Amino acid sequence: MVHIKVAAGLLSLTAALISSTAYAQTEVTWWHAMGAELGERLEAIAAGFNASQSDYVVTPVFKGTYPETLTAAIAAFRANEQPAIVQVFEVGTGTMMAAKGAVYPVHKLMTDNGEPWDPSGFLAPVVGYYSDTEGNILSMPFNSSTPIMYYNKDVFEKAGLDPEVAPRTWAEVEEFSRKIVESGAAPCGFTSGWISWVQLENLSAIHDAPYGTLENGFGGLGTEFTFNGDVQVKHWENLKKWADAGLYQYGGPVGGNDAPPKFYAQECAIYTNSSASRAGVILNSKDFRVGFAPLPYYDDVIAEPKNSIIGGATLWTLNGHSPEVYAGVAKFFTYLSKPEVQAGWHQATGYLPITNAAYELGQSQGYYEATPGSDIAIKQITRGEPSANSKGIRFGNLTQVRDAIDAEFEALLAGSKTAKQALDAAVERGNQILRDFEAANS
Repeated sequence: MVHIKVAAGLLSLTAALISSTAYAQTEVTWWHAMGAELGERLEAIAAGFNASQSDYVVTPVFKGTYPETLTAAIAAFRANEQPAIVQVFEVGTGTMMAAKGAVYPVHKLMTDNGEPWDPSGFLAPVVGYYSDTEGNILSMPFNSSTPIMYYNKDVFEKAGLDPEVAPRTWAEVEEFSRKIVESGAAPCGFTSGWISWVQLENLSAIHDAPYGTLENGFGGLGTEFTFNGDVQVKHWENLKKWADAGLYQYGGPVGGNDAPPKFYAQECAIYTNSSASRAGVILNSKDFRVGFAPLPYYDDVIAEPKNSIIGGATLWTLNGHSPEVYAGVAKFFTYLSKPEVQAGWHQATGYLPITNAAYELGQSQGYYEATPGSDIAIKQITRGEPSANSKGIRFGNLTQVRDAIDAEFEALLAGSKTAKQALDAAVERGNQILRDFEAANS
């Protein structure tokens, strides 16, 4: 009798082990760089996928800032402890592409796993930025943004300006800023986050001016910077002139973290920064009305401005995992592309909807009518056909280049260099960084 009970117990245990093995979920680790509210929304997306099926579980892991996350992923890959998915900011694209053997291109991942994959379903500028020279998308678009203009309607009204009309050109930005300051409506006309991204990279794109050779770096490692051309010099000369006149206030290096408080405190009436700043702007501007508009341009340089370029990040799949893990990654990316998932992310954060279907869903929901200005970024980044100069920039170690640009811009504001001298020096320093990157990745 005892033997029968033991045998029955062993059979029951064996059945339980077989059952647990059959229904064991494959874990997909996702390293990301989003903290606070954005991190919570990211985790909610993972939770939504996990609840939608029982074969895979996506585990998000916050790894710090974008540079910290990229550095951690590179170190982990060398130690063979890499995650399946890592979120990398757009300036890390060149670095990821040069990491031979480390990346499982998303177009191949989706095809290998039989998941639907239609590049034409994504917004054109997103497809262009994250594709190779053959047009294959290398990483999964996720949180894409582009810079836009925010302005204080109440200050405009106090200055005698029409609160419903934003400055369209840089000449109008100067004119409006002068009226604002001279009327006493605000002590500053405008400020900006991200000098390198907004006032140089996007400035170049919308004026169809090259930022570098070889199609802004898309053509290979042997590229060189050319962002010291006429329109860039003209704009930096103006920024210096406007700063000296008190019309413009510098928002600080890197992301320009001093710029948002200047706008929130109604110190500066106009503010250019990422479309993903929208949620923060709305949260911090309850005491005044906010307007939204495209970036200004020089109408004596270009009659019809080109599209702006993207910021944000994409999701890269790293080699070194099992076929089961990659099947889970592919399923997750399919889920991530669903119109309702993308539309929800876009509407909650201010990031762009990465697919046309997500944008169309928002339109059918009446979201853009109910929230004026929420489609400014989409219209700006999709206007016209992207040119070689406006599809984006792709350079190795671009974070270091941006640091050099910030330093030279500060030298310009301090009066130690002219705009041409500052941009020439930034190009020279940037090209040395490119050569170092080329030597390390050839």
